[in-house]
Amino acid sequence: MAVRKTKTPVIEVQARPGLPLGMPAATFLRDYWQKRPLLIRQAFSDFETPVQPEDLAGLACEETAPARVISHDRATDGWTVRTGPFQEEDFPGMPDHDWTLLVQDVDKWDPDVRALIQHFDFLPRWRMDDVMISFAATGGSVGAHVDQYDVFLLQAYGHRRWQIDASESINGKRPPLDFRDDVDIKLLKRFKVTHDWVLAPGDMLYLPPNVPHNGVAEDPCLTFSFGMRAPAAAELISDYLDTLIMDASEDIRYHDPDLKVPEDPNEIDTVAMNRVVAALNAIRMNDPDRLGDWFGRFITTYRAAGEVTANGEPLPPEEIESALAGGFVLGRHPWARLAWRRASRGASLYCSGLEFALSVKDAQALAALEQLDAGTYGKLSAKGRVAVQDLVAGGYYQLIDPSAFDEEDDIEEGYEIVDATETVEVLEDADLEADVHEVTIHEDGVEVIVEFDDSDDSDDSDDAYEPQR
Repeated sequence: MAVRKTKTPVIEVQARPGLPLGMPAATFLRDYWQKRPLLIRQAFSDFETPVQPEDLAGLACEETAPARVISHDRATDGWTVRTGPFQEEDFPGMPDHDWTLLVQDVDKWDPDVRALIQHFDFLPRWRMDDVMISFAATGGSVGAHVDQYDVFLLQAYGHRRWQIDASESINGKRPPLDFRDDVDIKLLKRFKVTHDWVLAPGDMLYLPPNVPHNGVAEDPCLTFSFGMRAPAAAELISDYLDTLIMDASEDIRYHDPDLKVPEDPNEIDTVAMNRVVAALNAIRMNDPDRLGDWFGRFITTYRAAGEVTANGEPLPPEEIESALAGGFVLGRHPWARLAWRRASRGASLYCSGLEFALSVKDAQALAALEQLDAGTYGKLSAKGRVAVQDLVAGGYYQLIDPSAFDEEDDIEEGYEIVDATETVEVLEDADLEADVHEVTIHEDGVEVIVEFDDSDDSDDSDDAYEPQR
């Protein structure tokens, strides 16, 4: 009888219209997810980065944006790591080669970056951790290493050479994963290259956990890293046990009313161990609803970018509803994480560790929508609206006036509209210099558009960060 050979899945594909993974999502999950790496050429066709290198450098100066600079000395093969926040003056003096700036949680700061996450909806949204963006000068790298989680590496700008060791998926032989002990970052002692590619903007490399890889910038480049949440078993057990201990009744104890005279008083026998198991089972470690509610709270707070806090006094429900009716929307705080789970009755909605018992319809809607307008808010049940009001009170949603952003977007850079609807000051002719661009008189006031000169003749320059300097 002939033995049928199993076809090994390819490791490089070309994306096609309607198939950004180069294949149906179900095929990717079956053949590649947590099994083997995959390079997808033009997964994001004609991609244009929403973030420039100078934007990333500016974000790295923020107190709450985790940032690192990793530099490589080729002569000694030494590596140095500096952690942020950085100062603006740190970057112009950087060399034009062999360093990388990495900033995590960029999706929490930039809505255009956050919008890219929807392209990964073939995965559970709660599995997505963050979007880390790295800028690398020519030759910049973080060295050969492995990650403990799945990652999608999207080339956003410039070109990066990626080398990987796919020997485990090719022949089942796991590569050595021991680390160097002479550097401050976890770099592999040995790295065997099985595949070598140069990625252009729009190309994306998927890597399962523990695949050795090394990326080196061919020219100044940006790479977007979509990382998955993968808590260790020890973290899960520790957090769940803390929950069980907190809720456990003091009445639940080891007991032995059927105790017999022991053959050896120093022995912990099988009967005693059975009683230990009974005492543990009494705190319902295997209760599916209790376990599910704990996990929902845990996963929506795991590796949180920051803590959401209330902003002032809670708004009364009637003020929220009035604002929505007037065109405002409720925008979700970028640090808030939502997920939901079917329960024995209805559903549970989780938001950054909080839990709400809702209908399935309400839980689905709130977990999916980053903004709520009057229409979507009105479709919620009374219970769902109360949950939203509680989330507003906690700072997880905020009232936003969309028209305010539209008006600002229409203003050209370098101009300011001065509102003079209440009072109009009579100006002397000498006050009307060339910097007044336009004066318009309306029935309800005067609109003055003034052009400001941003030039600065001093030595202190606020020029944007130039990565190639």
